Amino acid sequence: MSTVAVMGLGAMGSRFARRFLAAGHQVIVWNRTREKAAELVELGAASAGSPADAARRAEVLITIVADPAALRAVTEGPDGIAGGADGSITVIEVSTVGPEAVRWLASALPSETGLLDAPVLGSLSEADEGTLQVFVGGPAPLAERWTPLLSALGSPIHVGPIGAGASAKLVVNATLFGTISLLGEVVALADGLGLSRDITFEVLSATPLSSASKRRRGQLETGEYPLRFRLALARKDAELIQETAAAAHMNARVLAATAAWFAEAEETGLGDEDYSTVLRRIIGER
Repeated sequence: MSTVAVMGLGAMGSRFARRFLAAGHQVIVWNRTREKAAELVELGAASAGSPADAARRAEVLITIVADPAALRAVTEGPDGIAGGADGSITVIEVSTVGPEAVRWLASALPSETGLLDAPVLGSLSEADEGTLQVFVGGPAPLAERWTPLLSALGSPIHVGPIGAGASAKLVVNATLFGTISLLGEVVALADGLGLSRDITFEVLSATPLSSASKRRRGQLETGEYPLRFRLALARKDAELIQETAAAAHMNARVLAATAAWFAEAEETGLGDEDYSTVLRRIIGER
């Protein structure tokens, strides 16, 4: 068993900490809002005074934060991760922050500190059940060393050198955002052409959108979109995809249109709702 520090106790980070506790690891937690650590401390976790304090006490430290700015905030300065890290610890970056932020993190940490990037595919129920897909980037020996720990979250797969995990996650999210946006547009098209929703979904069942239309039909019919992944975070990821595509000199026109839908949906006040509520914006429902 290992001593694991978890930096960031939002919806996913708190679940990661619970999974590690259930697996028998010693867990140290830190969050900018200290109240979020209270329940985990009652379950047996130890509270850190700062990210640097956590880094000094742990064998491995997990960062699960909202965006690249938050990653910088938790890393820099005397109280940041870099202030407490040395060659005895491995940092595993699990947030969706993109490969450029992972490269920055590598430069910010002491050179002797181990580093993996391992963002995950899945949401709250998968995190509870430990069935996430974990995309691991970094040196193969280091990835192998921490595979048993990451297996508490789901199924780790080593996808390449440092930054490859972040890249793989953006590729996956691009398919999710693109699919749901296309679904919204074709349903809006069918509405505009006078097709009933029943006929629309019957027709879509014979297309590559079959799985997405089946999954989202109930939401469109009831107008209820249970929260699994905040739309504001989806917008952040869509923008990261755009920035990464531009850095790769790729003309990603479809992905740009997808990002625009999420930006417009957040601007209408849907940011704290599930990302699938982008369908409301696309189809024109309120």
